[in-house]
Amino acid sequence: MATGSVKRAFKYRFYPTDVQAAELSRTFGCVRKVYNMALAARTQAWARQERVNYNQTSAMLTAWKKSEELAYLNEVSSVPLQQALRHLQAAFTNFFGKRAQYPRFKSRKKSRRSAEYTTSAFRFRDGRLTLAKMREPLEICWSRPLPEGMSPSTVTVSQDAAGRWFVCLLCEDPGITPLPATDVAVGIDAGLGHLLTLSTGEKIANPRHELRDRAALAKAHRRLAKKDKGSANRARARVRVARIHARIADRRRDGLHKITTRLVRENQTLVIEDLTVRNMVKNRKLARAISDAAWSEFRSMLEYKALWYGRDVIAVDRWFPSSKLCSTCGAVQDKMPLGVRTWTCDGCGTAHDRDVNAAKNLLAAGRAVAACGAGVRPQRSSPGGQSAKKQELSRREP
Repeated sequence: MATGSVKRAFKYRFYPTDVQAAELSRTFGCVRKVYNMALAARTQAWARQERVNYNQTSAMLTAWKKSEELAYLNEVSSVPLQQALRHLQAAFTNFFGKRAQYPRFKSRKKSRRSAEYTTSAFRFRDGRLTLAKMREPLEICWSRPLPEGMSPSTVTVSQDAAGRWFVCLLCEDPGITPLPATDVAVGIDAGLGHLLTLSTGEKIANPRHELRDRAALAKAHRRLAKKDKGSANRARARVRVARIHARIADRRRDGLHKITTRLVRENQTLVIEDLTVRNMVKNRKLARAISDAAWSEFRSMLEYKALWYGRDVIAVDRWFPSSKLCSTCGAVQDKMPLGVRTWTCDGCGTAHDRDVNAAKNLLAAGRAVAACGAGVRPQRSSPGGQSAKKQELSRREP
């Protein structure tokens, strides 16, 4: 990986003035309006078996601005509106490539409030960022410096449900370079009793961030439910709920960043299990715990950091019987109930910790993939009639 070729997003909190907040709120509304109108136009064309591309929606935007009904679109910067059309085009590209579902309309209450600015719509000088249509720079809390001598190529402004304002600056980071290669590899088994179990025998505790704030969250939700819909008190109660959720998410994200950074720095090859978390959270008993563990976010962080630093991440097929397979002799147990945390192999008599044994098997399977490029497939047929969700959950601990 060439030095300076990695683009990295730097996110900061900022505090807008009343004028800036009003301008950004108008921009968010216009971005949502343009996105929804373009999506509706493309959906109608799709029903007629026609395709509408970005250039056509851009021409539509020009016409919308000239109409009396939508003349207010001229009051905000045109760049975020064009970027919304580009994002819609990317969504359709992913849909046609079978990488995502059909794009959905943006909701005023539920969708993320954000706007993206390119270089023509902002000025960044001497650490001061000024957006188009604004006279004063944003008051940004620079919690960490940008890479020296680098300027952002795009700026994304957003507001979360808790009312906090954030600005995300995308720029090249020459400090990200491949780490020295090593021959160290590790198998990683994700769980709920312990967040991660490594093939080395180390177990990383599950902090259960949501559980720590569950009582406060329930109390805030009860207060919210008692407020009259549409009232100012309800709006304030909703923000209190959102702040608790934001605190939970911030702690979870911080913990995952520390764990993934450490694993990537210490190991050349990292072997994980290819879990379909989307199916697993359909289990009502474990959905909250699985969501709190954030296995998908963990994998995402692990993969992009491995790409940054020249490491390898191998995902083993989810049907691979990592828990039932003896890591010593290779014998496969017929049954492995969820409550069994330690077991003894009938073939060789080796005593196993369920999670450590699974991590060791994942490591061995990952090494086989790295050595010969073969896919890791299950060693036995799946039980007839058992869904993927149930089979995956049967290997997770409560």
